[in-house]
Amino acid sequence: MSKVLMKGNEAIVRAAIAAGLDAFFGYPITPQNEIPEYMSKLMKEAGRVFVQAESEVAAINMVYGAAGAGARVMTSSSSVGIALKQEGISYIAGAELPCVIVSVMRAGPGLGGIQPSQADYFQATRGGGNGDYRVVVLAPESIQETVDLMKQAFDIADMYRNPVMVLADGLIGQMMESVDLDKPIKKRHIEPKNYITNGTDYHEGRHIVNSLGLDPVYLEKHNFALQSKYNRIIQHEVQYEMINMIHAEYVIVAYGTVSRIVRSAIETLTEMNIHVGLIRPISLWPYPKKAFDLIPKTCKGILVVEMSMGQMLDDVLISNKGRYKVGFYGRAGGMVPAPEEIVEAILHFDEKVVD
Repeated sequence: MSKVLMKGNEAIVRAAIAAGLDAFFGYPITPQNEIPEYMSKLMKEAGRVFVQAESEVAAINMVYGAAGAGARVMTSSSSVGIALKQEGISYIAGAELPCVIVSVMRAGPGLGGIQPSQADYFQATRGGGNGDYRVVVLAPESIQETVDLMKQAFDIADMYRNPVMVLADGLIGQMMESVDLDKPIKKRHIEPKNYITNGTDYHEGRHIVNSLGLDPVYLEKHNFALQSKYNRIIQHEVQYEMINMIHAEYVIVAYGTVSRIVRSAIETLTEMNIHVGLIRPISLWPYPKKAFDLIPKTCKGILVVEMSMGQMLDDVLISNKGRYKVGFYGRAGGMVPAPEEIVEAILHFDEKVVD
């Protein structure tokens, strides 16, 4: 087991290639530009396919086609670029094809700025495409975890025939940390891809990849089947971490790199003899609602901390079921909260309560 110092965007690329990536289709946008840059070099060296498409719309439709042909495929973008891909993501989910989408979040709305943000939570977990579809969303807090989740993402996508998004903020993409690219991950049983287009002559027995369903009876049946799959994902793919929960007076909920800042704040609060726990969702969809059933009765309130105006807050309120007071502290526009700010938010918790 050897570790290498590596930038987040490069680690994403190397993890994807290690996971058996066959083809990458993308388009440059800050702060994920290094992903297609590294892909253009490393995929060629590996004898695999790299295409810089003419647009984000073209890239996601290339993903659609390659996934339909059976390739292990991915794309990446940031915020406004992901917005342009939403129609294609809905097509891919409707056609039940596997792919991995990396979203390195930048500040918005609109063109916004290139600084890190978490304001694409709604975009990732609710989706901007049409129809009743879901995308599995995984949110790492470190570069090592990004590598691990990238490898998981491809297997999850293949197992459920569904898009999987790895949602990182700009800090993950741009920072450097030591990583072990050979760290083993949980393996899943993957069925043969007997649904892919097969080019059978004369049309007999051919497989058609399509998300069109003009017959409402068929389309409703298809939606029920999709929902059954999503329920299986909810049952088996929830991931989260809980720390320092015994006798916690307050519980902070944070994901991604913000959870690392929260850990520092918790250390300071512990020195002040204030016991604070952390719930860190790793899967943002499916959301770890059951973690909130494990909050101790000593809890006086839950504080949600985000680099947004409160997008994960909705899921916390739903999961809390009115049991504890819920407060919110957020920064926006690319501003990153400091540990001291989170300490102050806990010390003045009642001023942050939203419900």
